[in-house]
Amino acid sequence: MVYTLPGVRLPTAPSVYKSSSSSFSGDRKNTNLSLFLRNRSFSRINTLVTVVFKCLMNGKIFAGKSSYESDSSSVVVAATEKVLVPGSQTESSSSLSEQLEAVDTTLDDHQVSTNEDSLKMENADKIVVDENYTETSGNTEVDAEQDFVGEDSTVPIQNDAISKENEVLKQVSIPPPGPGQRIYEIDPLLNRHREHLDYRYGHYKKMREEIDKYEGGLEAFSRGYEKFGFTRSATGITYREWAPGAKSAALIGDFNNWNPNADIMTRNEFGVWEIFLPNNVDDSPPIPHGSRVKIRMDTPSGIKDSIPAWIKFSVQAPGEIPYNGIYYDPPEEDKYVFQHPRPKKPTSLRIYEAHVGMSSTEPIISTYTNFRDDMLPRIKKLGYNAVQLMAIQEHSYYASFGYHVTNFFAPSSRCGTPDDLKSLIDRAHELGLLVLMDIVHSHASNNTLDGLNMFDGTESHYFHSGSRGYHWMWDSRLFNYGHWEVLRYLLSNARWWLDEYKFDGFRFDGVTSMMYTHHGLQVAFTGNYREYFGLRTDVDAVVYLMLVNDVIHGLFPEAVSIGEDVSGMPTFCIPVQDGGVGFDYRLHMAIADKWIELLKKRDEDWQMGNIVHTLTNRRWSEKCVAYAESHDQALVGDKTIAFWLMDKDMYDFMALDRPSTPLIDRGIALHKMIRLVTMGLGGEGYLNFMGNEFGHPEWIDFPRADQHLPDGKFVPGNNNSFDKCRRRFDLGDAEYLRYHGLQEFDRAMQHLEGAYSFMTSKHQYISRKDEGDRVIAFERGDLVFVFNFHWTNSYSDYRVGCLKPGKYMVVLDSDDPLFGGFGRIDHSAEYFTFVSNSLWILMRILGSSSSIVIKLWKYGAEGFDNRPSSFMVYAPSRTAVVYRLVGTK
Repeated sequence: MVYTLPGVRLPTAPSVYKSSSSSFSGDRKNTNLSLFLRNRSFSRINTLVTVVFKCLMNGKIFAGKSSYESDSSSVVVAATEKVLVPGSQTESSSSLSEQLEAVDTTLDDHQVSTNEDSLKMENADKIVVDENYTETSGNTEVDAEQDFVGEDSTVPIQNDAISKENEVLKQVSIPPPGPGQRIYEIDPLLNRHREHLDYRYGHYKKMREEIDKYEGGLEAFSRGYEKFGFTRSATGITYREWAPGAKSAALIGDFNNWNPNADIMTRNEFGVWEIFLPNNVDDSPPIPHGSRVKIRMDTPSGIKDSIPAWIKFSVQAPGEIPYNGIYYDPPEEDKYVFQHPRPKKPTSLRIYEAHVGMSSTEPIISTYTNFRDDMLPRIKKLGYNAVQLMAIQEHSYYASFGYHVTNFFAPSSRCGTPDDLKSLIDRAHELGLLVLMDIVHSHASNNTLDGLNMFDGTESHYFHSGSRGYHWMWDSRLFNYGHWEVLRYLLSNARWWLDEYKFDGFRFDGVTSMMYTHHGLQVAFTGNYREYFGLRTDVDAVVYLMLVNDVIHGLFPEAVSIGEDVSGMPTFCIPVQDGGVGFDYRLHMAIADKWIELLKKRDEDWQMGNIVHTLTNRRWSEKCVAYAESHDQALVGDKTIAFWLMDKDMYDFMALDRPSTPLIDRGIALHKMIRLVTMGLGGEGYLNFMGNEFGHPEWIDFPRADQHLPDGKFVPGNNNSFDKCRRRFDLGDAEYLRYHGLQEFDRAMQHLEGAYSFMTSKHQYISRKDEGDRVIAFERGDLVFVFNFHWTNSYSDYRVGCLKPGKYMVVLDSDDPLFGGFGRIDHSAEYFTFVSNSLWILMRILGSSSSIVIKLWKYGAEGFDNRPSSFMVYAPSRTAVVYRLVGTK
């Protein structure tokens, strides 16, 4: 009898779990039970892969070849009756691989023109092409649609580029702490809080010194996975676990027929339990690859079987509540070998936020291999240079979006094997894409069956005890960042994903909750510095963030760290050596909230100055990743920007062969403008959640059953439906739908930034935020952005200020018919500036910031909006146009 789970099919084994009184006899090898496949058989499929296990004569059960027949009734549910693609049903839409078959994503397929004589959008390609543009990525570009080495190919040998990269990484070291005083030069206001900040940095230096003294340095300390959990040697396997609350411990699993008396562990003075298992008589490993394992402990809370805290893989069988830890150690010939080095860190980040499980157009849980083959070429084609993967760390509750982590070192088994994830990352690197991981170190699942909570029978094991260790809003446990072994665990966890899987960095979730004892709950941050430095700051947590950034940047210099902080903590993105927390970027979370706030109002109530202030309200010298919306806005109970704008009209009026409505016209226009102005002013990086680039309709709702809460309340589920837990990429690809125009605009926007790197340009000037005209105009680099948010007024001969004189032409136009617009802008038009020659000469001599030049701008010399030059444009209503300098006077 066989039962299925997402990605794995397991046989029932009624006699697997033995009672504590069961006996154990005979050679360990003869009682092995392996429940995992020996090769990477999660291949390209559109339904869940199942694994058929075969019982061999000696009692072992090994995984056989993959099977394409699926008990889909257990996981695939009927789709909604609403048809989002008029005239077609979901199941009749072509597959993603077919839709992308003719895609050309080589370097000359870019959407920004550099031809000074012809800047028209190329109708044939639905795109503006820059034939000379090469974006720096550190990798040789490849065809995003070229064949990828499949699982059945001969195992490749690590190439020279990877070997060279590994050698370079071996030579890097984590620098010692610096003076930590530069923060006061960067922000003199911090001097008022020097006592707190010096204490914080002093505590950080003390931790570094103690780690150096007792652990041999931060580099060695962050390799805890080489000491704890399962470690393999030539003579056997050693298993270690920190569980000071346990009175006794034993390793149990398939390998010893779950006999708790067979492999008793010993405890040292630090509460670390250990056992060494010698190889079998034929020198085979004592625990076969794929075996289920747990640790049985006698704890203050009673006897309990737990998944090892450092487990590298775990799976859940249908009908069972807890997960099973899996001893994952495939033979050398089956291990994935990376072939492509990490790309160099780009100047500006354009991040595509994605969830592997919901990345299919079908109502199923997608796989790492599907994402590798179908999604990565799409992301590359769209012009993004980084993909941020959510829900990678194993989490028992799928609907938690991956934020209630149970097994921190294990990739989610719903989507495939660890080697499948490695092949995904390797393919991304081949395409020149960074792969960032949404890592959760801010809290952990309160699940006691397969998580860290009450692991050794005490609530204060990895976490604070009492109310300080519980997050009442998230219903999860909070780490004690002041504990030595918690630091080892979390620092090693961050390094594990960078080292073993070659992730290129992290987006740290819930950092605000970490940094304050109130966790940011029911607190409104106003920007007063007293809110950041005082008794409500969790210094241990901030010091942990400093240490983990030391590990990330010290050992992996090209890695990126992004922190999700809504508080605006000063020094957040200043290097640790200078006294900062050490992140590269902060997520600019206020922007998305502002757009939702505005979308609830009439257009007449939108204030241009308020929009600009929100977009630019960030600390000097601290970089931000801006986004108009992320996964948060797409969850059930909220609305995406597209749904706020167009609502139910999206069901009936998104086909081009049907008449539009005022609501649709407004929504399509504002959707493009909101995203472009966010990218243009919001930060030095940009993020988009998958599907939102084309205005994905509806919402995300994970499969849920009905719930009866302890207080008697009934929470209805959705019949465990996956219908709203997927992404309808077929909508954006369908050229007969208005979604396609939105997708093409997002693509053009990404390639525009890729060509000009305007997000990181040192030149940024906002020349106009006119409340009467509803116009915003600004410069970034050599580009001039003009936004007309007015709902009816279009302006001819509208004067726009700029820095450099010369000839300007249209490089991006949201009103282009290719993007669902009305075609009111002539792309062949040339725009010449007005400027006083004497003013230009003075500016060249004295500099644009000279007080003399500024006064001349204001009081004469043909300046406009405090700019030395200006040109006339046509600004249609609800349109954004980007102009670029193509020739100077």
